[in-house]
Amino acid sequence: MNNYTIAIHGGAGTVKFGELSPAKEALVQVGLEEALQAGRHILENGGAALDAVQAAVRSLEDNPLFNAGRGSVLNYDGGHDLEASIMCGNTLKAGAATGLRTVKNPVLLARAVMDTTGFVFVNGEGAEALARERGLEIVANDYFFTEERRGEWAKKREKEGEPGEAAGGGFGTVGAVALDVHGNLAAATSTGGLTNKRYGRIGDTPLIGCGTYARNGVCAVSGTGDGEFMIRTVVAYDVACLVEYKGLPLAEACRLVSEKFRGIGGEGGLIAVDAAGNVAMPYNSPSMYRGYCSPEKGLYVAIFEDQLGLGPVG
Repeated sequence: MNNYTIAIHGGAGTVKFGELSPAKEALVQVGLEEALQAGRHILENGGAALDAVQAAVRSLEDNPLFNAGRGSVLNYDGGHDLEASIMCGNTLKAGAATGLRTVKNPVLLARAVMDTTGFVFVNGEGAEALARERGLEIVANDYFFTEERRGEWAKKREKEGEPGEAAGGGFGTVGAVALDVHGNLAAATSTGGLTNKRYGRIGDTPLIGCGTYARNGVCAVSGTGDGEFMIRTVVAYDVACLVEYKGLPLAEACRLVSEKFRGIGGEGGLIAVDAAGNVAMPYNSPSMYRGYCSPEKGLYVAIFEDQLGLGPVG
């Protein structure tokens, strides 16, 4: 095979068409394009899907417009707790980390867990010690701070007084899925979690099979939205099961899983790519930051339904 495909999301949320200023919308689209280009550069030169999704997610983590890395939402105490995961469809190896407060790029730590330890999932102080040992960049917790996120946090605190159920600003997670020219699939996801979250809450993002999954010959999936519901429905693995065991086309598998997710009250979306390079991007929220790129289809980014014909479901 000589084709590749990469798809990304920058979060599914509550922002409706017309609510973003033209300037903000343009900045978001540029950020999505930059992430796609980071992954495409690797893929078009024969690089690995695993490296491509890492590069795309890292780009989104470094962009303060998205709720991952710099620009992550504030927790109940006014600080930041980050998490990420990555999975290789060829080997089924995976790495994940949660409770991060000083690791600049959580996706790099997830990759380090996968590549340099016998573990899959690390947490908190131990995870940060691992990051330091592996030479990853460490920053002060306020590196992730932005005034926009502080404003969202203050409004939520004033309104609710207690942790809410949705990520502030409606931009919950970033992720990428890819198929490389060698036929390998990979997925990666990263997030700052929920605005005003408490009690060490962990979402679907670092849970393999929930927010992230990849298997060669089947598909790669990354989710965004109401994490608790994605955990309960094991969204990413469920899509893969329908493709592998029932032989469903990717779009149909994603549609069925999205309906199941919505049926128990979940709001959000997912991106997926299969072994043939087909892409699906269903969502049941008012918007989802998303895009994809391949030699055949070119590069496309979108936020709302009328911008890209791959969603929503519902």
